[in-house]
Amino acid sequence: MAQQPISLQSPVGDSDDTNFGDFIEDKGAENPYDMTAYSLLREKLMDVLDSLTQRERKVLSLRFGLQDGYSRTLEEVGKQFNVTRERIRQIEAKALRKMRHPTRIRQLHGFFDAESNNSGPGFDHFKRNKDAEK
Repeated sequence: MAQQPISLQSPVGDSDDTNFGDFIEDKGAENPYDMTAYSLLREKLMDVLDSLTQRERKVLSLRFGLQDGYSRTLEEVGKQFNVTRERIRQIEAKALRKMRHPTRIRQLHGFFDAESNNSGPGFDHFKRNKDAEK
C-alpha cells in the first residue's frame, strides 16, 4: 500500500490561512519554557556568585565553565592565577561552602525542586558535596 506525498503547503480546514506544515513540530527549535527557566536560573546563579569574592567567582566560573561552557582543570585555573592546583582546590571548596549557605541556596532551590530532571552534573556535584559535609 503506497502512500501519496503531501505538500507542507497544503491547506488544512476550511480556511486558507492554515497549512499542513503548521502542525509539524520543529525538533530543532528550543522549548520556550526551557529557555525561560534557563535564563532565570542563570540570572539567580549570577546573583549568588556576586556574593562571593571576585577571585572565588572567577575560579568557579572557570572550573565549571559558567562563562564559555568549557570546564577547566585545577591545573589550568592555577596557571591563570599563578598559584598551585591545591590552592585553587581550596578556593573552590571555600566558594562552594559559601554557596551552600541557606540564604544563598534558597535563591536557587526552587529551580531544582520544581522538576526532577533539573539535576545536571554541576548540581549533582554541588549537592553531593553538601551532603558529604553533614
